[in-house]
Amino acid sequence: MKVLGVDPGLTRCGVGVVDGVAGRPLTMIGVGVVRTPADAEIALRLVDIERGIDAWLDEHRPDCVAVERVFSQHNVRTVMGTAQASAVAMLCAARRGLPVALHTPSEVKAAVTGSGRADKAQVGAMVTRLLRLDAPPKPADAADALALAICHIWRAPAVNRLQQAHAAARRAAPATLPTAGVRRAAPQKGTR
Repeated sequence: MKVLGVDPGLTRCGVGVVDGVAGRPLTMIGVGVVRTPADAEIALRLVDIERGIDAWLDEHRPDCVAVERVFSQHNVRTVMGTAQASAVAMLCAARRGLPVALHTPSEVKAAVTGSGRADKAQVGAMVTRLLRLDAPPKPADAADALALAICHIWRAPAVNRLQQAHAAARRAAPATLPTAGVRRAAPQKGTR
C-alpha cells in the first residue's frame, strides 16, 4: 500500500509518501513540504497548497491519503489555518476517489514511537529508524507527514477488519444492534 501522509499547515504543509504493508520493512518514496508565503492572502495560500498536494498526488499516485486530524489548541487562528489546509488535502484526495484517513497526533506518536506523548525529536528519530534513512527529514513537518503514512499503513489492516466485522454484524442482526445494551427509561407522567 502506498500512502501519502499530510501534516497540514498554512506556512509549511508536510507531505511524505511511504510504501509497504504492516509487518514488513517500509520504504520512503518521497518527502517534502508545500510552502506558502505568510504575507499572502489566505485564499491564495490555499490555492498554493492545493497545487502542491495535487502535484504530489500526480507524481506518486498513492492508494490513500492520511491526514492529521485537527485538534483544539489555544490559538484559534492557528487551528483555523490548519483545518483549512487539512480540508484542501481531503478535497484533493476526494477528487481522485482516494480514501482519506484521519489520525490524531497522539495516535500517530503512539504508533511510531510507542508513546502518545512523544516529542517531535522522538518522532523524527523513529521515522528515520523505521524508514532506514541517514538523517531525520527536515523540517519536522516533513517527518510528521511520514509518521502519518507509517501510522496508517500499520493501523489500516486492523481498522479494516473492525469495519468488516461491524458490517457483518449489522447484516446479521440489523434490528437488534442499534439498541443492544441501551437501557430505556420508563415514560414519566406529568412532566413539567
